[in-house]
Amino acid sequence: MAGVKSGPTRIVIVGGGYVGMYTALRLQSKLRGREASVTVIDPQPHMTYQPFLPEAAAGSIEPRHVVVPLRRTLRRCHVVTGRVTRIEHARKAVTVENQDGVVEEIEYDQLVVSPGSVARTLPIPGLPEEGIAFRTVGEAIYLRNHVLSRLDQAASTQDPEVRRKLLTFVVIGGGFAGIEALAELEDMARYAVRYYPSIKQSEVQWVLVEAANRVMPEVSPKMGVYTVRRLEERGIRCYLETRVESMVGGHVVLSDGTEFDADTIVWTAGVKANPMLRDTDLPLDERGRVRCTAALQVEGTSDVWSAGDCSAVPDLSKAETDPNATCSPSAQHAVRQARQLADNLIASLRGKPTRQYKHAHVGSVAGLGLYKGVADVYGIKLKGFPAWFMHRTYHMSRMPTFNRKVRIVIDWTLALLLRREVISMGQIQDPKAEFARATAK
Repeated sequence: MAGVKSGPTRIVIVGGGYVGMYTALRLQSKLRGREASVTVIDPQPHMTYQPFLPEAAAGSIEPRHVVVPLRRTLRRCHVVTGRVTRIEHARKAVTVENQDGVVEEIEYDQLVVSPGSVARTLPIPGLPEEGIAFRTVGEAIYLRNHVLSRLDQAASTQDPEVRRKLLTFVVIGGGFAGIEALAELEDMARYAVRYYPSIKQSEVQWVLVEAANRVMPEVSPKMGVYTVRRLEERGIRCYLETRVESMVGGHVVLSDGTEFDADTIVWTAGVKANPMLRDTDLPLDERGRVRCTAALQVEGTSDVWSAGDCSAVPDLSKAETDPNATCSPSAQHAVRQARQLADNLIASLRGKPTRQYKHAHVGSVAGLGLYKGVADVYGIKLKGFPAWFMHRTYHMSRMPTFNRKVRIVIDWTLALLLRREVISMGQIQDPKAEFARATAK
């Protein structure tokens, strides 16, 4: 019959992060042979398990083991390494720019919008030039090499001002990402200093700056206070209810009048929905997120789905107290939403009813360096080693694929038996520099 589409339903997934990869993984295991084709589009050929980035930066885990290769994992899906620059749902087409700059359009019948989030920045003078984000495995590797190279340089200079700047490390943002990055990197640097006889531990300064009056809002205020106390006991200066006014040339100026120089400034002050969503004809909320129903369908559509950091999904667990509440941007929600999204999409294809997503936040766990942590799960509060162990166990259970689980356990076992590696491999940041010098002579 003319006008009737034949062949498998074309499902396109924008983004290969938590939601994109877990959705594709479930679809490829649940869909029948010729029922649908699944295409996953992402700028990177892998999914990064971000909760393990601090340990990768500190050397407890091999960086390659915190990423999951999409092509190897999604064997029944078509993976496109490219960046989606536009979505035109009116034409059911997405525009993709490949790594070589070639632009193409991919048409779909069902669309999953999950490009995730990007770092939320502020108009602070010097931030673009001096700031380092902490969201990708590349940034984790860079930070590890950068911190260790500052110790090398400090041990090789006699200028006290230069030395002070090199040995001052700043983390801006007191959420989970900032606290865990700070704690793990400080732990690594503290261990490394023993190999630098000319550097005293007291010379190495770590600074945390947070605009709110507490850290890690996901845990109870009591646990937040405990975390700050533990950090300060390690000599870390914590500035709460304080903003960064400027960081031009590494000269940091805080809102309380404090000024100092730093050669390492890590920016972890929150996230925002991927700005690519502005180039779509999908409904967005005031924060630039895709408006969704509790069934994870984009409002006003029957063939577009969304979840994760980029979406405004009603939080039904809080409906009685706050009918306008939306799910927080956490891995806990993203993984569970992906499972429900895949099941709802399949149900829609088969003409069955969909289910609403409802999940109460069970709590949070955070690592504060080797053998140190905090946990607030189901109202049970743990500190120190038990919390650290729970942190590792929980995230191990959530790490995709048996392959990666085994590799990480091996990394942890070797780290337990052998001494921590504190080698800076800064050459990988500019691998052609040495060759350029050789050819210039």
